[in-house]
Formats: sequence, structure tokens, C-alpha cells
Amino acid sequence: MTTAAWLLGSLLLVLAAAHLFTNGVEWLGKRLGFSHGIIGSILAGVGTALPETVIPVIAILFSGGQPGHLAIGVGAILGAPFMLTTLTLPLLGAATLGFAALKRRTATLHLKPAFVRLDLTYFLIGYSLAMAAALAPVTGLRYLIALFLPFLYGHYLWRLQQLDRQHAADHGDLEPLLFLRRSSRPPFTLILLQVATGLGGIVMGAHLFVDAVEAAAAALTVSPLLLSLLVTPVATELPEKFNSLIWVSQRKDALAVANITGAMVFQSTFPVAVGLIGTPWQLDWHGWTTGGCALAAAAAYLALLIRQQTWHPRQIILGAALYAGFAVALLLV
Repeated sequence: MTTAAWLLGSLLLVLAAAHLFTNGVEWLGKRLGFSHGIIGSILAGVGTALPETVIPVIAILFSGGQPGHLAIGVGAILGAPFMLTTLTLPLLGAATLGFAALKRRTATLHLKPAFVRLDLTYFLIGYSLAMAAALAPVTGLRYLIALFLPFLYGHYLWRLQQLDRQHAADHGDLEPLLFLRRSSRPPFTLILLQVATGLGGIVMGAHLFVDAVEAAAAALTVSPLLLSLLVTPVATELPEKFNSLIWVSQRKDALAVANITGAMVFQSTFPVAVGLIGTPWQLDWHGWTTGGCALAAAAAYLALLIRQQTWHPRQIILGAALYAGFAVALLLV
């Protein structure tokens, strides 16, 4: 009962903090004059990706060369894009259908195709280079790729800014700032305070959830490998999941999707660069499988978007088959 209460309490903390964060980051974007594409891909996407990015970076930079710590770092770097593409996006599709069944919205996703195409294209470039680096015959080539990836992200930001100028900053029905509901123009410092409070609560709740899952796994004698590859990354991606679910429930689909795809671009550049420099970057079948699944899912999502300019929720739900297949493979091996 104690572990169950721990799990429930941490989830409620993440949900409450995510509500603070999404509301605050929308107000921040409005005050800065950004469109939903910029708000979702950078302010929300990078903001929620930073906590889980710090974990592998610390594991690698302060590993002391210990193979175990290096392996944890590489696993965390590869696990984030795998979870975002094969679990978080499919969950968004399932939530859309769920809210539609409750008559809270339609079952159609209303995206900004140009922004999503840009995100997926840069993710595919960056992550393909990351996987190719594992085959690099010389260390120098791997280092060159590592140096190139931050420049790739910088170019992505420039392209995103150019695209943002072509779209009006339509914020629709914006809920009053939760820290000051009676004001139609809350102070900028209060907006920043709410964003920071929400992000801090998300980080704390996610860490509490990871600890609770580990305690439950120990009590149930679950394999640590199974936990690290399938369960813990689910918890570390909670910020993106909860933020996107909140925005989907509010029919703000562009924000919900950009929050995930923007995090994908960030995760395929900076953390990978640290991994390429700080580890031997030698992938086993787990790494090749998760990386291949992430690339395959992203390529399929991009192809669908190019062909029909949107996604049907049932189409992106199918991406979860890759996650399920990997889980089954782990259990059988």
C-alpha cells in the first residue's frame, strides 16, 4: 500500500505541476510574441527535456571511466527518442480518441504541418548521424559528428525562427495565469516564477515516480535490465506525456505535438554529442534495436504528414507496436 500511494502521489504531483507549466509557458510565449510552433518545440520541448538530459550527461562526465556508468548514460540517451516516438506520440493519439469519446473534442488532430515536418526532418538527420557514428572506423570521425550536432541544432533553431515569422501568433482561448487569475496581463516575473515552479514540480514528481517504480521492482524481484530499458524511461518522459495530454484535452494540438517533436530534435543532438565524445559509443543489440525503431517510427510519421498534411490518431497509435515488440523481445531473450 505504501508503494502504491507513493506511485499515485508522484503522478498527481507531476500532473499538477504540468498544469502549472503548460499554462505558464503559454503565457511566456504570448508575452514574447511566439507562435505555438516555437512555444511547443523550444520553450516546452527543451524545458521538459532538460531534466532527463542531465541524467546521462552526469553519468558520462562523472563516470570515472566505469563501464557501468557509461552504459547507463548511453542507454538513457538512446532510450529517450525511442520512448518519445514509440510510446509518447502513440499515447497522444490514444488520448485524442479518448477525449473525443467523452465529447470533449473531435477525433481529428489539428496540426501545423510545416513545424512538425521541420522537427521530424532534423530529428531524422541528427539521429541517423548518431547511429552511423557507431560504425565510424576512426574515433576522429565520431568526434566530428559530435561537433556537428550542436551546429545542426542551431541551424534548426534558425529555420524554426524563419518559419515562425510566416505564422501569426494565435493563442486562442488562453486560461488566466494560475498564479494571478484576476489579471489580464500578469507581470513577466510572475510568469517566469510559475514556469520555474511547474518545471521544478515535474522534475521532483518524475524522480519520486522513478524511486517508487524501483522500490516496486525490488519487491516483485523484477529484472533490473527490464526496469532500466522499459519502465524507468516511461517515468523520465512523464513531463512530455502530461504536458501533451493537457494540451490535447484543451484542443491545442499544435502545442501538444510540438512539445514531443521539439524534444526529439533536442534529444538527438546535444545528449548524443556528449555520448559520442565521452563514451566508446559501441552499441549492442538493445541500442541498435531502439535506435532503429525510433528512426522507423519518425520516418513513418513524416511520410504520413507529407502525404495527408495531418495524422489520424489511429495511425500514430500504431507506433506503439514497436515498443511492444521490443518489450516482448526483451522478455524472450
